[in-house]
Amino acid sequence: MDIQNLRAFLLVAEQGSFSLAAERLHLTQPAVSKRVALLEQQLGCELFDRIGRSVTPTEAGLALLPHAKAIVQQLRSAEQAVRDLSGAVGGRLRLATSHHIGLHRLPPVLSTFSETHPQVQIDIEFKDSEQAYDQITQGKTELALVTLAPGNDSNLVTLPLWHDPLAFMIARGHPLAAGGTCTLAELARHPAILPGLNTFTGQIVKRLFAEHALNLQVSMATNYLETIRMMASVGLGWTVLPRSMLDDSLVALAIRETEIERTLGIVYHRSRSLSRAASAFIGILQAFGDAARTDDRPASGGGLATARP
Repeated sequence: MDIQNLRAFLLVAEQGSFSLAAERLHLTQPAVSKRVALLEQQLGCELFDRIGRSVTPTEAGLALLPHAKAIVQQLRSAEQAVRDLSGAVGGRLRLATSHHIGLHRLPPVLSTFSETHPQVQIDIEFKDSEQAYDQITQGKTELALVTLAPGNDSNLVTLPLWHDPLAFMIARGHPLAAGGTCTLAELARHPAILPGLNTFTGQIVKRLFAEHALNLQVSMATNYLETIRMMASVGLGWTVLPRSMLDDSLVALAIRETEIERTLGIVYHRSRSLSRAASAFIGILQAFGDAARTDDRPASGGGLATARP
């Protein structure tokens, strides 16, 4: 089988679209269709059902999919092994990261890495942390720089980089802002604007309130932290955001029962052979990470809630 035809098949299956696959391959849509057609001709069966704009793998396509993934991954590993013999750091590095990390943590890392390894082409995809985890699990991305998940996955390697303290915030004109201190029970009586409760950050907040047998009144939810800050600043509800996002439009509330934080770090698949570019990038990331950990912080995982004495 021609490897280029297999790659076209994989991308069409992953994207669910010939046109999107063509964009990823930097080809025209007819060229991608031709590659898939040649593969279908060779195998003597159709690999996709094309109904309107919907493109889904047939039974034969589903049977081929895991083998095609394995073949392409093996080829990547072979190419990487040969490149590593040269000792040069080059090639392409595929990185997934969240918008927040990309905005607040990544710029100085990218600047240093680009100066140190100018031959590396970095492809960055901005994804929710949960989506980036999925891409790592499926082998679509080499590294992810994200909020680490609360639990551990034995198939993944997680390297903590930064403790990211979270803060309860509220608009200056809100009734709860006057004292600057309140309880979780008082917060529960007011509407909240939070990251989606299915996100790692949302899970931290949800778990905290559940531990105190309190219900959250979530009036709005979005995964864009800058949007959450704006909505909270105009008085639409209280929120939980990284402490680094606190500005003059918001007041940080001291919650007597607890302090919460999340951990930001690197994720990659345990079975994947890292390229020299990825290893070099991890080394530079760690140079920008927290210098030390205290014993009461988790070695990995996405969040921590601790009761104050």
